[in-house]
Amino acid sequence: MSDKSPRLRTVNKVKPPYPLNKFPKDFGRKLGKEIIYLLATKKVQSLEGEEWEQIFAKCIGAEWSPSNVGLDDVILHSCAWGAKTIYSNNPENQKTARLISGRNSPAYSFGDSKITNVPPDPLGAKILDIWNERVSAVREKFKHLRTVVLMKSKSFDVFSVFEFETIRYENEKYYWKWNKRGNLEGFNKKDNSHRFTWQPHGSQFTIIEDVPSKRLILRIKKPPFIDSDSLLNAIGFQDDWITIINKND
Repeated sequence: MSDKSPRLRTVNKVKPPYPLNKFPKDFGRKLGKEIIYLLATKKVQSLEGEEWEQIFAKCIGAEWSPSNVGLDDVILHSCAWGAKTIYSNNPENQKTARLISGRNSPAYSFGDSKITNVPPDPLGAKILDIWNERVSAVREKFKHLRTVVLMKSKSFDVFSVFEFETIRYENEKYYWKWNKRGNLEGFNKKDNSHRFTWQPHGSQFTIIEDVPSKRLILRIKKPPFIDSDSLLNAIGFQDDWITIINKND
């Protein structure tokens, strides 16, 4: 038997479109323009779910493909993203983010008839199992899976963006407790940090994610609102653009 280990050909791994949390060149400027356009054309200021998914996809040249799972709404080659928005009093310096991450129902997934006033750890393990199964199903289709988060100030003039790998969570690393409000909370055994919250009513699952210190920060000048008449005039609207067909006659 040879003492030498065989030399193997290097397997080229599929690379992501860009390194994690290092957004493409000009991403910030494109994002700022999209936000300013959105605010200029909405009387009530908001930037939620699908709007953020579409904006992010446009800024990186990806495809917006909303899914029921919510983990792969933006697709670029072998990489997929789930996109989330949260309000923040301090988008530039906030340390953690509470991200609503779907509904994990032990009643539906495991047939459990009792989901309150039960030992917390076995139930918490089932909650994570549901999440992990969801992640595994999406990872079968994509080599890279990420979550991109937009933190927005309530005044809509300061934003920050960061992303992280969407992962499975190993049950043995966490313990669970019921809190005073009747919700189940999961904690990291290593440092006792609060990482998950699950609400029996509605089965809402929240992940508490650390926000990286290196994040993209945008400060924008808020645009004036453009009313519908002004916008229509600007694009040269004519009444003959509309054809009315009365099918009630």
